[in-house]
Amino acid sequence: MSARLRGSRRNGTGPSRAVVAIGGNALILDGQQGTIAEQYDNAIEMARHIATLVSTGWGIVLTHGNGPQVGFILLRSELVGDSAPVPQLSLEMSSADSQGGIGHILAMALLNELSARGLRDRVAYVLTHTVVDPADPAFENPTKPIGPFYTESQAATRRRRSHWQMIEDSGRGYRRVVPSPKPVRIVESAQIRTLVDAGHVVIAVGGGGIPVVETAGGYEGVEAVIDKDRASALLAASLEVPLLVLSTGVEQVAWHFRQPDQRLLAAMTSGEALRYLAEGEFPKGSMGPKVEAAVDFLARGGQEVLITTPAALERAIAGQTGTRIVPDPIPAPVTT
Repeated sequence: MSARLRGSRRNGTGPSRAVVAIGGNALILDGQQGTIAEQYDNAIEMARHIATLVSTGWGIVLTHGNGPQVGFILLRSELVGDSAPVPQLSLEMSSADSQGGIGHILAMALLNELSARGLRDRVAYVLTHTVVDPADPAFENPTKPIGPFYTESQAATRRRRSHWQMIEDSGRGYRRVVPSPKPVRIVESAQIRTLVDAGHVVIAVGGGGIPVVETAGGYEGVEAVIDKDRASALLAASLEVPLLVLSTGVEQVAWHFRQPDQRLLAAMTSGEALRYLAEGEFPKGSMGPKVEAAVDFLARGGQEVLITTPAALERAIAGQTGTRIVPDPIPAPVTT
């Protein structure tokens, strides 16, 4: 554990708390079909690492992605077809559906693992809505691919019938693209804080949350997806937790990733992270969104971000691995 986080506990500012964000792919590993049994097994492994932290006094909010699972839901709708007596699910409803399914899997794994450690019935899942700005430029320029691949003729049919925007995706076929606006506010953040204060492990912000816009009468869902790491950073800042953990497929972030001169980064400041982003070190399709979310969290008052794999979580928090991103140091006052 870093000196910064050790200090926050030692100085009596309350128990250590963290938001831990895992990807939807954490439940479906490379080479797996994504069966429910496989997702359960992977959730059980994940739960062991989270439960270890909880049993040593950490208050944890667990957030998760839903990319593969939403893809399955959308594909089921496609396979059923337009003529079947089954309603087609919108992207909004698919996001809500995935929150329920993934939440059940993660909650069951955590409930059982914590119960085995004498911490019974300490898990709550919060179906989460995330407010976005209807004027966000993302709505005019959809870029996030979702769902199955289509042939050129199938894509043309979808453009005509459903008014979908379709793009060719790396020679693999055509996919639907949807807006990915920036999150503005987590609707249920106060409820999540209450549950954490009561000693519960909370699972929330599944898939970045269900995107909604504020209206005169309340809220209205929109067809979009929200980056899970950005939403997790926003939630962590609103909860005022000191640590945000962003899990990924590598234990440490690398400079010149997979190049002969690759160098692992144990730590960097916000300023260094921004410089690496500007230099193109962290591509948008991989590490870029995580580093951007990290910088955003620190700019909102967060103390530290840790990027590592789910399996290395405990070792990373103990300071043995992972990449830490911290705020830029405050300049010393000038004396005369």
